Amino acid sequence: MTLNQSALLELTEALKAADAGEMVRTMLTTMLQALIEAEATSVIGAARHERTETRTTQRNGSRPKTVSTTAGDVDVRIPKTRTGSFFPSLLAPRRRIDVALHAVVMEAYVHGVSTRKVDDLVAALGVQAGISKSEVSRIYAGLDTEVAAWTARPLDEAAFPYVFLDATYCKARVDGRVVSQAVVIATGVSADGRREVLGCAVGDSETQEFWADFLRGLRDRGLGGVQLVISDSHRGLTTAVAEVLLGASWQRCRVHFMRNVLARVPKGQAEMVAAAVRTIFAQPTGPLVREQVETVATMLEPKLPVVADMLRQAREDITAFADFPEAHWRKIWSTNPLERLNKEVKRRTDVVGIFPNAAALLRLSACVLIEAHDEWAVADRRYLSEESMAQLTPPAPSALPTAGVAPADGHTDLDQLLTAAKTA
Repeated sequence: MTLNQSALLELTEALKAADAGEMVRTMLTTMLQALIEAEATSVIGAARHERTETRTTQRNGSRPKTVSTTAGDVDVRIPKTRTGSFFPSLLAPRRRIDVALHAVVMEAYVHGVSTRKVDDLVAALGVQAGISKSEVSRIYAGLDTEVAAWTARPLDEAAFPYVFLDATYCKARVDGRVVSQAVVIATGVSADGRREVLGCAVGDSETQEFWADFLRGLRDRGLGGVQLVISDSHRGLTTAVAEVLLGASWQRCRVHFMRNVLARVPKGQAEMVAAAVRTIFAQPTGPLVREQVETVATMLEPKLPVVADMLRQAREDITAFADFPEAHWRKIWSTNPLERLNKEVKRRTDVVGIFPNAAALLRLSACVLIEAHDEWAVADRRYLSEESMAQLTPPAPSALPTAGVAPADGHTDLDQLLTAAKTA
């Protein structure tokens, strides 16, 4: 649309008969359409009905699009091309998260479970005309296809020595009741030091069956090479890890453990106890880390025997990190790396408040996690350096002749190989 003298006069006449709200929408529609046409001309290399040497394709009609704004819904037309595709940068599609949030809010609205908060949000989104059930279903179809493909993608392209598990809780309607549902998130650090979101699920995180099913799903998708699982001590989680991820150690999150300890300590002694427990994680070597647990337990036992018992019982769980490279300790002794993800999920889900069902909660949560996963995939900085991750990989077998050497443990010793090579 070219805003020549004639077009401007027609627009002026239309605005005279419009009220204030309609005037704003008319002006906005005209401006958007003009900008869309200008960008299309730049991309195509020629204006409508124009032939130029720089033209790369031809227009092939147009398609309508409703744009939701704070001034209300406005209708524009997007030019189509014979080859390739064109979409104006000014109307860049919403981020996946925003589409999912929009769909969840609309589902609540359509199904009559909306509150004043949801109604206000709908108005803030600029969708004054509402949305039909068919439109909601169309949005769901696209999102669910993408989420299903992402949650089922294979994980066997790389080993994941470190796996983090955590959960955040949201409200959803289940069987007609509003209940708390856990959004369980699994992230991993691959052998080259990069982070990935491995998967997510919604359910009751306190049951062993839930954790076992979730972990089996990851394993069936190819998750392998797991050496350490870091999580809080969810009921049934440790049993599920031992059952499904055979050979993996378990690190109890030090932050959650500290909270559990301080819950048993009088407020006046909390600072002293916290400082004492922190000395465990300040030791320079693995053996000293474990020795410090007993040292702290012995010191606290006279006045706080309950805390001393907690330390001794959790000794192996809270010091599992000490069996791994020291350069990794600060990043594997707690689930803090998952906190930012949890906060982002909560920030988005808190807008909705109560989800109409568990599927809607999973849909929005998965979209948030897919965005984070994609950001990590293109990030320049690795979570752990490739050099330090190499310390977790056993050295490759030597090509030297064994000359009949057969170690009892099944592994070739380098000194034996060198001796055999000299005598061969």
